[in-house]
Amino acid sequence: MRLFINGLIGLLTLIYPFAVYVGINYFEPWKIAVMLIVLLGIKLAVSYSEQHWSRPLLIAAMVYCGFAIWSNDLVTLRFYPALINAMSLLVFSWSLVSPPSLIERFARIQHPDLPPEGVIYTRRVTQVWCGFFIINGSIALATALWSSVEVWSLYNGFIAYLLMGALFAGEYIVRMRTQKHVR
Repeated sequence: MRLFINGLIGLLTLIYPFAVYVGINYFEPWKIAVMLIVLLGIKLAVSYSEQHWSRPLLIAAMVYCGFAIWSNDLVTLRFYPALINAMSLLVFSWSLVSPPSLIERFARIQHPDLPPEGVIYTRRVTQVWCGFFIINGSIALATALWSSVEVWSLYNGFIAYLLMGALFAGEYIVRMRTQKHVR
């Protein structure tokens, strides 16, 4: 049940830019922020029983949604993807300073005895993700500040996910080619 709820909430938060794009025609910005804070609150409640790395991100996003409710400004809603990228960058980069890296933690779920080469590889992948969050977050910020709602929605609700998927797929291909011995 927890997996279903997390998946549903994940899907709903992924479509956030499109929800804002459509929602601004029917709702005031604070109502859209309330919907998002409810989704984040449910996700936080579902993950509360376990020690989860995303809990501080969820709390920070909920605080930001509180600010969006208070300000009731569409521009505030548009900063959310940039904020998520900044917080993700913070978590990933912190794991580089305070090992093990986040990607290493994920890798150790499948391979508890990760060899030293695997640790180096996962550290590099974490660095690549940090670079992605810097670039993607900068574009998300630029679209929030200087583009139309249509362009903002297209980039943050579609193009950014395509780029993220391409990075996942590219990393998977590199991993399969360079670490055949792990299979």
